[in-house]
Formats: sequence, C-alpha cells, structure tokens
Amino acid sequence: MEVTRLPLSATQRGKLISTGYTSLSSLSSATSSDLARDLNITEREACEILKVATSTSSPDKLDGSHAVVNGAKNAWDMLHEESSLMCITTSCADLDSILGGGINCKQVTEIGGVPGIGKTQLGIQLAINVQIPPYCGGLGGKAIYIDTEGSFMVERASQMAEACVEDLSEYSRFLHKNLQACQVEIKCKDILENIYYFRVCTYTEQIDLINHLHNFILEHKDVSSTKL
Repeated sequence: MEVTRLPLSATQRGKLISTGYTSLSSLSSATSSDLARDLNITEREACEILKVATSTSSPDKLDGSHAVVNGAKNAWDMLHEESSLMCITTSCADLDSILGGGINCKQVTEIGGVPGIGKTQLGIQLAINVQIPPYCGGLGGKAIYIDTEGSFMVERASQMAEACVEDLSEYSRFLHKNLQACQVEIKCKDILENIYYFRVCTYTEQIDLINHLHNFILEHKDVSSTKL
C-alpha cells in the first residue's frame, strides 16, 4: 500500500515521499527516531505517523501462514474486457488510428513532448470530446482537468467547444438528412459547465487532490476523463 493513501496530512505525506518512504513496507522497519531524523519532525509526530501506518496495515494481515491472492482474472475475460473498452476520440483520424480508436477508458495514457507541441491543446480537446453524446458515438461523460502549469485557457476551450457543437450538428444532419429534426441537444455552455477544473501549484497539493478525487468522482459518477 502506498503512503499517499494513509490518512495523514498532505505535508506529512509529502515529507514521507520526498525522503523515500513511499510504501507501508518501507515504513515497517523504521523506528520513530529514524523517522523523526529523516523527516525533520518531532519524535512524537513520528510515533503518530507509525501508529497510523501500523493500524492501516493491520486489517491486511492474515492469521494463517499462507497469503490469499485475490483479484485473479483469466485471459478470456481480459480479452473481452479490452475489446469492450470505449475510446475518446482525439478529433484527429490519424492519431485515433495509431491509438487503436482513440484514448482508451479505464487506462492511463501519457502524452509527452517538448513545450509548444500541443499537449495542453489535446488535453482540452479530450475534456470536450468525452462529452460527445452517445447518439453521436460518444460517451456523454464529463471531465476533470488538473492543471499543474497554469496553461489551461478557458477562452480557447470555449472556441473548441463551439467548434465541437458545429461538427456534431453537421454529423447529425448527415445522419438524419433533415435539417429541421436534427437539432443537437448539447450546447457550448453545457460543455464548459461539465469540465471541472483544478489548479495545483505543488506536488503536495497534487497528491492531496488525487487522494480526494475518489470521493469527488463518487459524487459525479458521469465523469469519464481526467487530465493531469
């Protein structure tokens, strides 16, 4: 278990990670004196951290001498699960083809590159495209956008949302062949309202936010995309 999941303050978790205590196993052999010295905290605070770590790991310990391994899957189920995964289009046919249909859901996709190559642009586009309605081949979801650089441009997001609505209208007209009966329900305002934006400035803020994302997503069950 990672220390990021421990019920500690963001500052304490940040100190643990920065000094190499990234998991419960790395804390298991540490004494309160060692921890106090490494984290530059009082021994009393170190004892409290070790107490939390011990109480958290206790439920995972088994009375018997044999460990029980849970969560096994067979290859057929894995193949079926992968084939049924839905994708978020990038709005670029060639890139979608390279990615096997787009950005896969239930997976982590890392986009890298030099500054100015378009990473932020792609992130904003995905936050918009995840909202494409199911009747147009989309997921009809919402997005969380975690900005660690301050590069998110709401004006640009608005322009891209308007372009998306126009594209959907043209696609709907193509399908229905009827200009009067194919009004697209989603509006630019709806798209912007469904992008939940978080600005973090330090890694401790980032870790703290990620630890609380689970509860946020439980309250917003239609969130389908997270950009970091």
